[in-house]
Amino acid sequence: SVTWVVFSALGQRSAEARRGAARFLRDSVKSRVVLHAYRDGFFPTEWPQIKETFEALRTEIEPDLIFTHFREDRHQDHRVLSDLTWNTFRDHQILEYEIPKWDGDLGRPNVYVPLSLALARRKVAGLMAVFATQRSKRWFSEETFRALLRLRGIEAGTEWAEGFHGRKVVVA
Repeated sequence: SVTWVVFSALGQRSAEARRGAARFLRDSVKSRVVLHAYRDGFFPTEWPQIKETFEALRTEIEPDLIFTHFREDRHQDHRVLSDLTWNTFRDHQILEYEIPKWDGDLGRPNVYVPLSLALARRKVAGLMAVFATQRSKRWFSEETFRALLRLRGIEAGTEWAEGFHGRKVVVA
Protein backbone atom coordinates (compact mmCIF):
# COMPACT_ATOMS: atom_id res chain seq x y z
CA SER A 1 0.00 0.00 0.00
CA VAL A 2 1.26 3.49 -0.87
CA THR A 3 0.29 6.80 0.70
CA TRP A 4 1.20 9.71 -1.61
CA VAL A 5 1.18 13.07 0.17
CA VAL A 6 1.44 16.48 -1.51
CA PHE A 7 1.59 19.57 0.69
CA SER A 8 1.12 22.37 -1.87
CA ALA A 9 -1.70 21.33 -4.18
CA LEU A 10 -3.50 24.58 -4.93
CA GLY A 11 -5.35 25.29 -8.18
CA GLN A 12 -3.74 23.69 -11.23
CA ARG A 13 -1.18 21.96 -9.01
CA SER A 14 -3.98 19.93 -7.41
CA ALA A 15 -4.87 18.41 -10.78
CA GLU A 16 -1.15 17.85 -11.49
CA ALA A 17 -0.70 16.11 -8.16
CA ARG A 18 -3.62 13.77 -8.85
CA ARG A 19 -2.43 13.01 -12.40
CA GLY A 20 1.11 12.45 -11.18
CA ALA A 21 0.00 10.13 -8.41
CA ALA A 22 -2.27 8.18 -10.77
CA ARG A 23 0.54 7.78 -13.29
CA PHE A 24 3.27 6.82 -10.84
CA LEU A 25 1.04 4.61 -8.68
CA ARG A 26 -0.78 2.80 -11.48
CA ASP A 27 0.92 -0.51 -10.65
CA SER A 28 0.26 -0.26 -6.91
CA VAL A 29 -2.17 -2.73 -5.43
CA LYS A 30 -3.54 -0.18 -2.98
CA SER A 31 -2.87 3.54 -2.83
CA ARG A 32 -4.19 6.67 -1.18
CA VAL A 33 -3.52 10.25 -2.30
CA VAL A 34 -3.57 13.01 0.32
CA LEU A 35 -3.48 16.63 -0.87
CA HIS A 36 -2.93 19.71 1.27
CA ALA A 37 -3.26 23.37 0.28
CA TYR A 38 -0.28 25.05 1.95
CA ARG A 39 0.95 28.10 0.03
CA ASP A 40 3.92 27.48 -2.26
CA GLY A 41 6.98 29.33 -1.03
CA PHE A 42 5.63 29.99 2.47
CA PHE A 43 6.22 26.70 4.30
CA PRO A 44 8.71 28.19 6.80
CA THR A 45 6.02 30.59 8.05
CA GLU A 46 3.47 27.75 8.21
CA TRP A 47 5.77 25.38 10.10
CA PRO A 48 3.42 24.82 13.11
CA GLN A 49 0.45 23.92 10.91
CA ILE A 50 2.54 21.65 8.68
CA LYS A 51 4.03 19.98 11.77
CA GLU A 52 0.49 19.26 13.00
CA THR A 53 -0.30 17.72 9.60
CA PHE A 54 2.76 15.47 9.92
CA GLU A 55 1.77 14.45 13.44
CA ALA A 56 -1.72 13.52 12.24
CA LEU A 57 -0.23 11.54 9.36
CA ARG A 58 1.98 9.63 11.79
CA THR A 59 -1.11 8.33 13.58
CA GLU A 60 -2.54 7.04 10.28
CA ILE A 61 0.39 5.23 8.67
CA GLU A 62 3.40 3.11 9.60
CA PRO A 63 5.50 3.26 6.42
CA ASP A 64 8.27 0.84 5.50
CA LEU A 65 9.89 3.41 3.21
CA ILE A 66 9.50 7.18 2.94
CA PHE A 67 10.64 9.40 0.07
CA THR A 68 11.24 13.07 0.85
CA HIS A 69 13.23 16.00 -0.46
CA PHE A 70 17.01 16.13 -0.08
CA ARG A 71 17.77 17.79 3.25
CA GLU A 72 20.24 20.21 1.63
CA ASP A 73 17.74 21.31 -1.04
CA ARG A 74 17.83 25.11 -1.10
CA HIS A 75 14.10 25.53 -1.78
CA GLN A 76 12.62 26.63 1.53
CA ASP A 77 9.50 24.46 1.23
CA HIS A 78 11.53 21.37 0.39
CA ARG A 79 13.78 21.89 3.44
CA VAL A 80 10.77 22.22 5.75
CA LEU A 81 9.26 18.97 4.45
CA SER A 82 12.56 17.12 4.72
CA ASP A 83 13.15 18.35 8.28
CA LEU A 84 9.64 17.45 9.38
CA THR A 85 9.85 14.04 7.73
CA TRP A 86 12.96 13.22 9.77
CA ASN A 87 11.49 14.77 12.90
CA THR A 88 8.23 12.83 12.63
CA PHE A 89 9.41 9.46 11.30
CA ARG A 90 12.64 8.95 13.26
CA ASP A 91 12.59 5.14 13.19
CA HIS A 92 11.73 4.71 9.53
CA GLN A 93 13.67 4.09 6.36
CA ILE A 94 13.88 7.45 4.55
CA LEU A 95 15.36 8.15 1.14
CA GLU A 96 15.82 11.73 0.00
CA TYR A 97 15.30 12.41 -3.70
CA GLU A 98 16.91 15.07 -5.82
CA ILE A 99 15.32 17.78 -7.93
CA PRO A 100 17.59 19.42 -10.49
CA LYS A 101 17.08 23.19 -10.57
CA TRP A 102 18.94 26.47 -10.70
CA ASP A 103 20.16 26.25 -7.06
CA GLY A 104 22.90 23.73 -7.91
CA ASP A 105 22.08 21.74 -4.77
CA LEU A 106 21.96 18.13 -5.95
CA GLY A 107 24.70 16.82 -3.68
CA ARG A 108 26.25 13.36 -3.92
CA PRO A 109 23.70 10.56 -3.55
CA ASN A 110 24.79 7.32 -1.92
CA VAL A 111 21.86 5.04 -2.81
CA TYR A 112 21.19 4.11 -6.43
CA VAL A 113 18.35 2.31 -8.15
CA PRO A 114 19.30 1.02 -11.61
CA LEU A 115 16.69 1.66 -14.30
CA SER A 116 16.11 0.01 -17.64
CA LEU A 117 16.12 2.32 -20.65
CA ALA A 118 12.36 1.78 -20.95
CA LEU A 119 11.77 2.79 -17.32
CA ALA A 120 14.07 5.82 -17.62
CA ARG A 121 12.13 6.97 -20.68
CA ARG A 122 8.81 6.36 -18.92
CA LYS A 123 9.94 8.35 -15.90
CA VAL A 124 11.05 11.35 -17.99
CA ALA A 125 7.90 11.21 -20.12
CA GLY A 126 5.78 11.12 -16.97
CA LEU A 127 7.47 14.16 -15.48
CA MET A 128 7.06 16.13 -18.71
CA ALA A 129 3.44 15.06 -19.21
CA VAL A 130 2.22 15.70 -15.69
CA PHE A 131 3.90 18.82 -14.33
CA ALA A 132 2.75 21.56 -16.70
CA THR A 133 3.28 24.31 -14.11
CA GLN A 134 7.01 23.59 -14.14
CA ARG A 135 7.52 23.65 -17.92
CA SER A 136 8.39 27.36 -18.02
CA LYS A 137 11.45 26.75 -15.85
CA ARG A 138 14.68 26.36 -17.84
CA TRP A 139 15.83 23.41 -15.76
CA PHE A 140 12.60 21.47 -16.38
CA SER A 141 13.41 19.66 -19.61
CA GLU A 142 13.69 16.14 -20.96
CA GLU A 143 17.40 16.72 -21.50
CA THR A 144 17.95 17.65 -17.85
CA PHE A 145 16.16 14.59 -16.51
CA ARG A 146 17.77 12.19 -18.99
CA ALA A 147 21.20 13.65 -18.21
CA LEU A 148 20.68 13.22 -14.47
CA LEU A 149 19.52 9.60 -14.87
CA ARG A 150 22.51 8.91 -17.11
CA LEU A 151 24.97 10.56 -14.72
CA ARG A 152 23.58 8.57 -11.79
CA GLY A 153 23.82 5.46 -13.98
CA ILE A 154 27.52 6.10 -14.54
CA GLU A 155 28.02 6.50 -10.79
CA ALA A 156 26.11 3.26 -10.16
CA GLY A 157 28.00 1.26 -12.79
CA THR A 158 25.00 0.91 -15.09
CA GLU A 159 23.44 2.84 -17.95
CA TRP A 160 20.59 4.55 -16.12
CA ALA A 161 19.86 5.03 -12.41
CA GLU A 162 18.05 7.21 -9.96
CA GLY A 163 20.08 8.56 -7.04
CA PHE A 164 18.90 9.05 -3.47
CA HIS A 165 20.46 10.22 -0.23
CA GLY A 166 20.24 7.62 2.52
CA ARG A 167 21.28 9.26 5.80
CA LYS A 168 20.35 6.33 8.03
CA VAL A 169 19.98 3.00 6.27
CA VAL A 170 19.04 -0.06 8.30
CA VAL A 171 19.47 -3.43 6.61
CA ALA A 172 17.46 -6.21 8.22
